[in-house]
Amino acid sequence: MACTSDCLENVCGDGEIGPGEACDDGNTDETDACLNACVAASCGDGHVYGAREECDEGPLNSDTTMCTASCKLATCGDGLVLDGVEDCDDGNLDDFDTCTSICTNIQAPELQLSFSQVKQFEFSWAAVLGAEYYQLHESADGMIPFVQVGGDIMGESVALTMPLHFRIHARYKLLACKGDVCIESPEVEVVSTLAAAVGYFKASNTGINDEFGVSVALSEDGNTLAVGAPREDSAATGIDGDQANDGATNGGAVYVFVRNGGTWSQQAYVKASNTDIGSVFGWRVALSADGNTLAVGARSEDSNATGVGGDQENNDAVGSGAVYVFVRNRGVWSQQAYVKASNTGADDGFGTSVALSGDGNTLAVGARWEDSSATGIDGDQASDADKDSGAAYVFVRTGGVWSQQAYVKASNTDVNDGFGVSLALSGDGNTLAVGAYFEDSGATGIDGDQANHDAANSGAIYVFVRTGGVWSQQAYVKASNTETLDRFGENVALSGDGNTLAVAAPDEDSTATGIDGDQGNSSFMSGAVYVFVRNGESWSQQAYVKASNTNSGDNFGSGVALSEDGNVLAVGARGESSDATGIGGNQASDTNENSGATYVFVRDGGIWSQQAYVKASNTDSGDAFGINVALSGDGNTVAVAAAVERSNATGVGGDQANNLASGSGAVYLY
Repeated sequence: MACTSDCLENVCGDGEIGPGEACDDGNTDETDACLNACVAASCGDGHVYGAREECDEGPLNSDTTMCTASCKLATCGDGLVLDGVEDCDDGNLDDFDTCTSICTNIQAPELQLSFSQVKQFEFSWAAVLGAEYYQLHESADGMIPFVQVGGDIMGESVALTMPLHFRIHARYKLLACKGDVCIESPEVEVVSTLAAAVGYFKASNTGINDEFGVSVALSEDGNTLAVGAPREDSAATGIDGDQANDGATNGGAVYVFVRNGGTWSQQAYVKASNTDIGSVFGWRVALSADGNTLAVGARSEDSNATGVGGDQENNDAVGSGAVYVFVRNRGVWSQQAYVKASNTGADDGFGTSVALSGDGNTLAVGARWEDSSATGIDGDQASDADKDSGAAYVFVRTGGVWSQQAYVKASNTDVNDGFGVSLALSGDGNTLAVGAYFEDSGATGIDGDQANHDAANSGAIYVFVRTGGVWSQQAYVKASNTETLDRFGENVALSGDGNTLAVAAPDEDSTATGIDGDQGNSSFMSGAVYVFVRNGESWSQQAYVKASNTNSGDNFGSGVALSEDGNVLAVGARGESSDATGIGGNQASDTNENSGATYVFVRDGGIWSQQAYVKASNTDSGDAFGINVALSGDGNTVAVAAAVERSNATGVGGDQANNLASGSGAVYLY
């Protein structure tokens, strides 16, 4: 037994090194150089000596574990390969050798991006050795943070349908991943005009001067497209009849296309139940939100029938007009109703305009040349004292049966006002806007003086609301810069809730560009669009909208459409003359006269700005691209018509390059 200097028995922890003790520091701290057993600390003893050890797992320490053989925590770049976590560790953090900066031998992928119809972004890459899956990340406008698009990808390619007008500056990167470890590719930016991705739609029986695209409509989800060709000549009737004969010149037709995944195809070829020469069936089309109800106007149909389901066979009221309602059940279309005015008259043009509520149960029809002198709701329909004053009619469907609910006239009915040349319904069908593009008052703004005739053909809009099935006029709307011959009201659109109203004046004359510019009169027929908003029951103008490249004769406003929430606005300018193609091209050249253009605007916090300048993928002089436009509910799909485009292609994605069918027409999807 050993005795200390104090003549006490020697024990571990007394501060003196006795027999069998390697050390004795007089404390019980296991994190210093001397352990409680008076043994010197060493790597591998299971105790962490803080002065020189980061960890100590005892005999488990090795250069392939989290705690290395030298009692250090394993890190990427220490030259040691950590089992189950690191594929490699070459002692550096260089991404450009065989071992990357995160100690995996997965190499950075190389992302390739190409474009195809319809609206397809095609991403591809070579397989990365060791990668278990991939992720595609996107910055939609090139400025917002990247987010993953879709789920994890197991292959080496993916094709996505994109809203072209919202992806003109997008950036993409690909992540190659193993477990939770991912390596990013270099970024790929959209620098193309995306012309190759623009959907190009033609009739299944393309013919000279058929004017495919005079009218166009989209379902809310953007998966159903209806296109009118009012000068098509087949004598077929009903659904999918003989397209080959030309026995009814200008009888007209409608074509329905549907999208399945990323593929579009024609679903139906639609004709009137009483096809006849000159009826121009397809002059206007409208779709319900789900795309299952289709209304078609034939403004020059000749029957003298009245109401719903009357005699279609006579031609005793030339140019009186008719509307046809079709329904789709499990992909099959059939005619549900043949609709005429309650006061059918020759040359009234019933069907000049049509609109449907979201559920398809309310139908509004304009008769731009109707002649009654009545005013307001359900007035005297019998008098023809105000020639071409115009009227609108509202019909409702109950249990599949249609009936007329209201006969609608302007509050200041007058000769040749053209009330009913355009109209729009809110989603619930309770707000109706009607255009009278030849109305003559010199008033400006909301509810001004309707009685004067100081601005011939300046135009007006009338807003009506329905409460408990009863209609009444809510507002009389004029431009903020009313001028003679501006044709304010030639085209009109409403948001789903009816609280945003867009009104086109395609012959307005200001040289302004963009939003709320100078409203002077030095650019003849350049065109303008006016946006109004409703707060409660009160309307006010929110914006005066012009093209970014305003020019005389452009007719900005030849088509207008609003998204469901009213925050996306598409405006056609059929007379614009640039030779650009696709999205965001050169607006400055005027070498393709009347080729046409479309402009997409967005509203953020009540402020409007231009989002995109849109051209055809095969821009050519005289095509009138933008003569009509349509938007899906979310604004992510834009359909633009060029009713006198000249290719003889048929179907979707055909040859755009030839001009062998003058005036045949085309529709483009973005």
